[in-house]
Amino acid sequence: MVDVVSGSSGSSEASHPVHRSGGSPKWFLPLFGLVVVGGLGYIAYALGRDLATASAVPWILLGLALLIALGFEFVNGFHDTANAVATVIYTRSMPAELAVIWSGFFNFLGVLTSSGAVAFGILALLPVELILQVGSGSGLAMVFALLIAAIVWNLGTWYLGLPSSSSHTLVGSIIGVGLANQFLAPTGSATSGVEWGQVSNVGLSLLISPVIGFGLSAVLLLVMKTLVRNKALYEAPKTNAPPPLWIRALLIFTCTGVSFAHGSNDGQKGMGLIMLILIGLVPTAFALNRTPDINYLDAYKSTSAQVETALGKYVKPGVAAPADPKAAVSDAVKNKTWSDATTPALQAYIHSTSEEVSGYPTIERLPNGLVGNIRNDIYLIGEALKLIDKQKLLPMNPADLQAVTAYHKSVDNATKFIPLWVKVAVALALGLGTMIGWKRIVVTVGEKIGKSHLTYGQGAAAEVVAMITIGAADHLGLPVSTTHVLSSGVAGTMAANGSGLQWSTVRNMLMAWVLTLPASIALAFILFVMLRHVF
Repeated sequence: MVDVVSGSSGSSEASHPVHRSGGSPKWFLPLFGLVVVGGLGYIAYALGRDLATASAVPWILLGLALLIALGFEFVNGFHDTANAVATVIYTRSMPAELAVIWSGFFNFLGVLTSSGAVAFGILALLPVELILQVGSGSGLAMVFALLIAAIVWNLGTWYLGLPSSSSHTLVGSIIGVGLANQFLAPTGSATSGVEWGQVSNVGLSLLISPVIGFGLSAVLLLVMKTLVRNKALYEAPKTNAPPPLWIRALLIFTCTGVSFAHGSNDGQKGMGLIMLILIGLVPTAFALNRTPDINYLDAYKSTSAQVETALGKYVKPGVAAPADPKAAVSDAVKNKTWSDATTPALQAYIHSTSEEVSGYPTIERLPNGLVGNIRNDIYLIGEALKLIDKQKLLPMNPADLQAVTAYHKSVDNATKFIPLWVKVAVALALGLGTMIGWKRIVVTVGEKIGKSHLTYGQGAAAEVVAMITIGAADHLGLPVSTTHVLSSGVAGTMAANGSGLQWSTVRNMLMAWVLTLPASIALAFILFVMLRHVF
């Protein structure tokens, strides 16, 4: 690949908007230091409090795993978020350093306010038995392999200044781990590989989002040119002066929105992986949600009984539960199939799991020795419920389906949660990453996609579309690429404005996009095979 950052765009470094940053404000360093120290202090306090309930803590392995997971989000910060600040820098709406600080702050807020839906959507791509046995050698090899593969590819494309997608990379790494897990399985075993149904959903969102970015950004720019007849908005800035106040306000607003949406969407991927690490290494503290509503366990028992009754209506005469209900349910989840025997098996499995917890008033009172097993049982039940309320493999009437949905929600509340300190840690890593190493990607987006300098109108159109698209994806729980949406949006505005495209850059970007999946799959596959021997 060609280093698209090298070379000149025809402007001197003195007038270059990236170099002409003017330094950070005097108040920044003290405030920045206060936020970092405060955040680290809170993380240490909250982690120590949570680990106080653990029976044993593998400190070295836990520290290494968390460091690598947060390293992924740090790289994600300067790799992906640079796209959000490129437009305000190249339209001179904000000085470069101030723009990066601003974007980092709103990435931070986006992470803190995220729902967690994207995090667990990404984890649904992984083989079920690796999630259930994440504390085993295979589970640890999985986490380390996919994180290291994603970091290596992200750093490589960043070094070349190519706006590649961290989301795309992580999905590829997960596929590589799944394929390796299936490859290493004994012949004839029920070991699962890649969850192709979920991969297709995620892949479709990653594929469609850049098309939406290109098309809608182009259309929006043409609409702007029709409604706002100010030629200066559609020409490259001729001076170092900022744009008119209203367009400057719009650009800053959209940069803020994209940064916030990026934190809310991309930050969740790191959260999900950190939760896998915590569940695998310290299950007694993190396998089950210990801070839900005080009436949570009662609600769980109630909805469990309702589902048992509902499932009983669909058990066919003469079909009894198998001797090992858990094995039957596990096979149904792995194979995405539903037989006549699956219904009584799930009914019996739910009953036995509920009986196991019925003697305890709260989650906190569960013995440490039971926590990991109960978590796995509840998680597997949740995966089986997906086959009913998501994939409709067992047709039910609306009232019974509502009981299943309510129970599914209780199951997810128990096993799919993210402590606040994890959000703070990811937010700090993403925000710090945004403020470091951003320059290479910014130069590519601002100068190297089109043949002319980015205009005010192009920056506004691309950012508006990116902000709306990423925000909608976050609401739907779908991972999308900030990089793909925004850089394709800039390309769309260049085409619509008649500015022309630098096809060498576009070719290199497309090559990076095309190679990301196979490269990350191969890296993760090889690393998983190697790390299986280490762990």
